[in-house]
This record gives sequence, structure tokens and C-alpha cells, in this order.
Amino acid sequence: MTKVEFTLADLQFVVHASAEQIVQVFCDKQALALEDGGNNIYHADAHGHQFQFNTEKLFEGQIAIAINGQAWQWIELPAPEKKSGFSFMGLAALGFKLFKSAKVVKAALAGASVAGYAWLFSWQFAIMLIVCLVIHEYGHVRAMQYFKIKTKGIYLIPFVGGLAVSDDKITTRWQDVVISLMGPAFGLITSVLGVVLYYATEMEIFAGVAVLSALLNLFNLLPMLPLDGGHVLKSISFSMRSWVGLLVCLGGVLFGLWVSYTFGLMLLVFFLFIGTLEIMFEWRGRHQSHLVPLDRYGQVFSAVMYVVVVAGHVAVMMHFADSESAILSLPMKILSS
Repeated sequence: MTKVEFTLADLQFVVHASAEQIVQVFCDKQALALEDGGNNIYHADAHGHQFQFNTEKLFEGQIAIAINGQAWQWIELPAPEKKSGFSFMGLAALGFKLFKSAKVVKAALAGASVAGYAWLFSWQFAIMLIVCLVIHEYGHVRAMQYFKIKTKGIYLIPFVGGLAVSDDKITTRWQDVVISLMGPAFGLITSVLGVVLYYATEMEIFAGVAVLSALLNLFNLLPMLPLDGGHVLKSISFSMRSWVGLLVCLGGVLFGLWVSYTFGLMLLVFFLFIGTLEIMFEWRGRHQSHLVPLDRYGQVFSAVMYVVVVAGHVAVMMHFADSESAILSLPMKILSS
């Protein structure tokens, strides 16, 4: 778009034109209604004058104007400013917008997770692991949606796992139990489906998915915060007497420390530290807690659901315990050690 200003017959003109046509003309700040007269000629009436505009040389950067039938006055249009193809500030602004975009962050984390696991193991293992993590976190998301809790989606964190992020806070202990268990429950569906596909196709990769999903979800069900099993334990125990909840949850922390020491899981110690802080904050705010506790029926039912999901994953691992494949039998060896 080109803009040119000029004075003719004591009239101030402002013309906006593109390379093909006149877009708008102002005469003394009044917009002119142009009529196409053919042959690149346009007519307009204003301020008691008749105007004609000639655009036959517009592509050459010239436009002509005639007032009241007088001779054409040719006006040179300024060349349009060329914008630089590269702008550091523009690139920085674009990068900031991309960084703020949740979808871009999710994609970047997912790509880093796949690349990291593929570098440590193999791309086949990386794909299997990501599938198991996504299905697990999708279970949490579906449970949040069931309770009308707004979610931000799933974030994959390289070498750590996944995270289902919500926008709202839970309001009952029952919500905490269901949301926590739905991740491992969806993981159990993945494991069972992997077993079915393994026998239907005799492809070992499906058995690998079943065993890997069972191992990951069983680990997540350990009764220690901030793992899913720890959240179930906390919701049940803090629905009883508050001091009982504190002792039981701290017992879960001690159990986690033993697991960390036995299997050399140093990263788990960091998570246990976070979980311990959560327990202490929960204890300090026990009298002001907004969470509706579980009644006795809810406590029993939550415990039964927890045991059923744990037993399902253990059953999948036991199914392949005697497999000749070292990979398929490894999870059960770890569990029995």
C-alpha cells in the first residue's frame, strides 16, 4: 500500500493506492466516492468540483488527476517501503509467543522425552514408554473432566515421567482418590490390551508394552507421596483422625526411603522430599482444610479399588514371569527381589 499527499488548486489530496488500483482518495479530509468510468478513469464530485483520476500508469508509480476537465497533472507515487526480511526483535517476539503457547511447550517436552529415552535405550523402547505415560496421564485427565475440573492437559517431562495439570482445585477426598487411581487404571487397560494383542499377533512388542505399563503403574501405586498411591493413602488416612493420617503418611515416606536405598533410586528421594512437605502442609492446615473427608464406606471402597488395581498389574507381570525373554521376565524379578 502506498500513500501520497499533494496540493492542487488549493485543495489538499491524500491518495492511498496499491500496485493495481486506487484504494481511497481524500480531498480536504473528505473521502471521495470514486466511480469507475472505464479505461482506467475514475470520477468523483466534491466541494463543487469534478475530479478525474487516471491510473493507466499506476504500475509505473504514477497517477494523474484533472480538475473540472483541465489537463492531466501527473503525480509520482513514492516507492513502497521494503520491510526487512529479518528482524531480531520480531524473531524474539515470535519466540516469546511460542514459548507462551502451551501446545508448543507440550510438543517440545514430548520431543525431548522421546529423544532422551531413545538415546538411553532405543527408539522402540522410547515409543513404548511414551505411549504408556500418555495413557496413564490421560486417565487422570479423564477423571478431572468427570468432576468438571478444568485441565491444562498432559506434559511429558524428560527422564521423570508425565504430569496431568489442572486449572482448578479438588474439593473432596473422593475426587483425589478417583483422579489418582484412574491413571493406573487406564494403565491396567493398556497392559491387558497388550496381552490380548500379543496372543493375537504373537508379536513380542505387545507383551513388552503390557509388562512395561504394569511396572510403571505399579511403581506409581507405591504408598508414598507424591506418587498416586501416596495420594490414595493420604486421602484415606486423613479422613480418619488427623494424627493417624500423619503417622501413616510418614510411614509411607520411610517405605519410600527404603525402596530408594534398595534400588538406588536417588531421584525418588527428591520426590519424597516434596511429598513430605505436602504431608506437613496438610497436617498444619488440617483444621482449615476445605476437602470433604471420606466416610467409612468411602475409605473401605477406596482401599478395595487400590488393591484391585495393584493386583491387576501384579497379575500381568506374573503372567510373563517364566518367559524366556529377559525383558519380559525382568519386572517380576525386580518385584520379587
